[in-house]
Amino acid sequence: MTSDSPLDLPTTPDQTAPAGVTHPPYAFVALGALAGAVLVVTLLGATIARGHQFAFDRAIMLALRTPGDLATPVGPAWLKQVMIDVTALGGETVLTLVVVIAVGYLLAARHLLTAALVFGGTVSGSIAAKLGKGFVGRERPALVDHLVEVSSASFPSGHATNSAIIYLTIALTVMQIVPSRAARSFLFAATIAVVLTIGASRVYLGVHWPSDVLAGWSAGALWALAWWALGSWLRLRRSTR
Repeated sequence: MTSDSPLDLPTTPDQTAPAGVTHPPYAFVALGALAGAVLVVTLLGATIARGHQFAFDRAIMLALRTPGDLATPVGPAWLKQVMIDVTALGGETVLTLVVVIAVGYLLAARHLLTAALVFGGTVSGSIAAKLGKGFVGRERPALVDHLVEVSSASFPSGHATNSAIIYLTIALTVMQIVPSRAARSFLFAATIAVVLTIGASRVYLGVHWPSDVLAGWSAGALWALAWWALGSWLRLRRSTR
């Protein structure tokens, strides 16, 4: 007779683990992660607003362009179009469609708590990201040519922040109702790959400093972690009633 570990047991929209398993203080994790997300943007934004420049920003952007021709990115000719296509995955239209489809599916499948977490986490996160842009107002890089059109402020990267918030929030909350360990691992790894590629594309296309993207990734990941912890706390409370 074999016994399943807590991670291998089937989960439901209302329960994440059987009774008797020790749980971390999810509510405090959620609050700490939200505070961390705000702190990242605030501290880095204040540093940039005072005129500080990061040496790695310039070095990375120049390394991604052909020496003597800053309008031409490094790599094969097809890579530019790939990056343009990838960066669209972090745009407002695609992200809105992703949220609508995810929430719609979860509601149809009667995963009401997960649907509420996805909706609440993604909408509130997108609002917070927009407020962060207005707080700093950093200008776009003028070091190299922009390979796509942009108009808003540069810090933090909206594509990096929103893709981390939305894709990771969906992945982490949905993982709580996926019974298979292998499926959860694949979902997490695939989501991380998508988020990292979207952020990298913004630097490759010359429309964001690397520090814009790093701040967006960090804040977005912490925001998603907060909603994962909130979901775990709510499921634990419901399972012990």
